[in-house]
Amino acid sequence: MSLTVNAPLLDIRGLRLAIAGQPLVQDLSLQLQAGEILGLVGESGSGKSLTALALMGLAPPQSEIEGQVLLAGQDLLALDELQMNARRGSEIAMVFQEPMTALNPLMRIGDQVAEVLRLPRAGRPGLGRRAALARAAELLDQVGLPESRIGMARLPHELSGGQRQRVAIAMALALSPKLLIADEPTTALDVVTQAQILALLRERVRAQDCALILISHDLAVVAELADRVAVMQGGRLLEQGDTLQMLSQPREQGSRHLLAHSRLSPRLAAQQQPEAAEESFSQAPPLLELRDLRRSFFARSGMLWRAQEAQTRAVDGVSLQIRRGERLGLVGASGCGKSTLLRCVLGLDKPQGGEVLLQGQRFWGGMDASQRELRRLVQIVFQDPYGSFDPRWRVWQLVAEPLHLLGEDADSARLRQRVGDLLELVGLAAEDMDRYAHQFSGGQRQRIAIARALIVQPQLLVLDEAVSALDVSLRAQILALLDRLSQELGLALLFVSHDLAVVRAVTDVLHVMDAGRIVESGATEALFSRPQHPVTQALLAATPDLDRALSLRHSKLAR
Repeated sequence: MSLTVNAPLLDIRGLRLAIAGQPLVQDLSLQLQAGEILGLVGESGSGKSLTALALMGLAPPQSEIEGQVLLAGQDLLALDELQMNARRGSEIAMVFQEPMTALNPLMRIGDQVAEVLRLPRAGRPGLGRRAALARAAELLDQVGLPESRIGMARLPHELSGGQRQRVAIAMALALSPKLLIADEPTTALDVVTQAQILALLRERVRAQDCALILISHDLAVVAELADRVAVMQGGRLLEQGDTLQMLSQPREQGSRHLLAHSRLSPRLAAQQQPEAAEESFSQAPPLLELRDLRRSFFARSGMLWRAQEAQTRAVDGVSLQIRRGERLGLVGASGCGKSTLLRCVLGLDKPQGGEVLLQGQRFWGGMDASQRELRRLVQIVFQDPYGSFDPRWRVWQLVAEPLHLLGEDADSARLRQRVGDLLELVGLAAEDMDRYAHQFSGGQRQRIAIARALIVQPQLLVLDEAVSALDVSLRAQILALLDRLSQELGLALLFVSHDLAVVRAVTDVLHVMDAGRIVESGATEALFSRPQHPVTQALLAATPDLDRALSLRHSKLAR
């Protein structure tokens, strides 16, 4: 069925999705023209991702779906799995939020991108192996993974989160689909890479006259990229309209709530000036000290007959200190060495040079008594807590797990009391301890992860992108919680994030990392106000800014 003039490329009519009789998407109707970018926003649980999965024909098997999804005039909901599979990739494609679950852990990244090109789709013949690999190399280069630096022979686990996301984007773009759905496509990317990927997506939409649905909790990103914005709440379409109007003067209270929470204040609760805070911390002995830390890897680059080993210096002479109660931020482009540095700090990876000191004692992560005692001083909160939870365990078991790993034993009544106290400390109810992780929202699961980290009474909390997957209101709540815990418990925080607005809001001192080295350090506000190093300047310049994006749209409209 061909499109008539000005007919929408995508026409969603009365889409309804329920699971076990519970309506999760209700009477959703949306249209999208070719060459248009739609920003789909809303709080966690509003139905954004479920809508995307329904469009892709990937809704949970027990889903009850009604309505129509017309793509180029054809109802996707009327197709069987074989027919739909022939259209995935070539007519409709999706970039998922968590690339590690979307990529095959046993396949090299070059082969994964090439596989998309080799399979025949909807009347389009597949490419031969050599041609597919050559095209895969071009696609990976376009998303910032040139073969000269990131070989196509690497496996997904050998890449950083941001690099894996770029592989997923290359796969989605491979067959130039008519409709691309991007579900939080830049969550794992640093701001420089994010700007490059957003520019690439914009260029593809305009050049190929396709359409893009951008699902994001970052309204600054949406303001920079989208032509229109649609807001979902409780499974329903709350309102939609032109980006400038929707993000400047939304009509509905739910939209205004999102907009209010999207702007973090520069400092959440700093009671001292940044320079004064830095000076007060410098008087105390360091809790954690890294001395000339070095860690290298030998990575395989090239494919098959051209494969060769190359040494990569992931951490190259890093020295830094964190004191009790201090909040330190670590930022840098994807692949700069942040993750390797964290593994050394946590005793999960042994440095090849230099040393890690905790309370003045050398820490390498061994299992003898002295090392176990040091290990409890530093705990981590991951980006995706659900992936680190055993789904068969109740919350009290999840929170108490570190005690057993450290050899501590406690009677059940005392243990449950301790878990209940911690749950209340992080803003949950003690009664929640008998529920399962899947029964909580993303923000609540992150609170459970924080409680689990706190049960061994650490002095340093490492937060690895701990709020990047949360919507703006949940992000503000978790940041306020961490700020309060730091002040009340004297916790030191090592905050690793791609979101510079988050880092600015919660840290006292900032270190900027590039190519395995610390290239600039200082009080957070001073670095934001007067960045000296080109890497810091580039990171700040590429950071999406909602007010700046709206101002630019106002200026274009005035012209």
